Amino acid sequence: MHGIIIPNGLCFERHHSGIAIIDPNDFQLMLHGMVDKPLIFSMEDLKRFPSVDKFHFLECSGNGATEWKGATFNSVQFTHGLIHCVQYTGVSLRTLLRECGVKPKGKWLLVEGGDASGMNRSLPLEKALDDCMVAYAMNGEMLRPEQGYPLRLVVPGWEGSMWIKWLRRIEVGDMPWHTREETSKYTDLMPSGQSRQFSWVMEPKSVITSPSPEKPVLQKGQQNITGIAWSGQGKIKRVDVSTDGGKNWRPAKLQGPIISKCLTRFNFNWDWNGQPALLESRAIDQTGYVQPTLNVLRKERGTNSYYHNNAIQTWHVNASGKVDNVQT
Repeated sequence: MHGIIIPNGLCFERHHSGIAIIDPNDFQLMLHGMVDKPLIFSMEDLKRFPSVDKFHFLECSGNGATEWKGATFNSVQFTHGLIHCVQYTGVSLRTLLRECGVKPKGKWLLVEGGDASGMNRSLPLEKALDDCMVAYAMNGEMLRPEQGYPLRLVVPGWEGSMWIKWLRRIEVGDMPWHTREETSKYTDLMPSGQSRQFSWVMEPKSVITSPSPEKPVLQKGQQNITGIAWSGQGKIKRVDVSTDGGKNWRPAKLQGPIISKCLTRFNFNWDWNGQPALLESRAIDQTGYVQPTLNVLRKERGTNSYYHNNAIQTWHVNASGKVDNVQT
């Protein structure tokens, strides 16, 4: 890819029970529970509300999961490809909730998808009122079936499993539902044997996409090291690049636009002398959070974790220009 926007046909897919095929003419979205006025919306109803457009990344919390126990895939696509970044068009979830009137005791939402897997999640009302939306289009065209057509939830900066596809029901309640997908799944196993639950935010991360295993270095001399960085906590403030495995770092150039909770492209000029090198990038976001090494994450969470690996990625460039996935 070039830039930061992924064409719809190239966006990654993740399904728990296949792709739901829904006739938009029969589709309805129900909002009920602890509300003053339960409502059911058709697609035409939703399109009568003021529309909003937002650029955001969507990342699976299992992106990079194979790296926990060792470098397994010699590919930037297989190690970091469970992410996309597009422009979403839809209606602010805040608008719909205000239309229904949330009761004072309402603090959580159950968001339910229309597929066969029962892919339901508990969403804090605070997040719902902040920046969530229900989207019916991406990159200027209606959602595709594999991306949740006719309606999906957009939860900026949070793990992809929260972005419920084929969205059909939202229930307001006073506590989380503790569904299967937020108890036995999408929790982070710690060394103690306990699991960290509700770890929604995708923390700052970056990866060099060229050079990479798919993009070897073809000749000595000047090279453009380029990649992408992102943070579920806001904007990317800086990206540093190292060519010696993290011993020395120098700032890369950020390529605009720089948008909150969106991919940011970076570039770094490198004069390759033909000697082996270890390429790394680390992202720093607006909160000051610095992307950690894998050893730091392993010290905190052990090796049995699976989700939320935002560690620094290392590519080894050998004397012939071939690039391999390694861990230092």
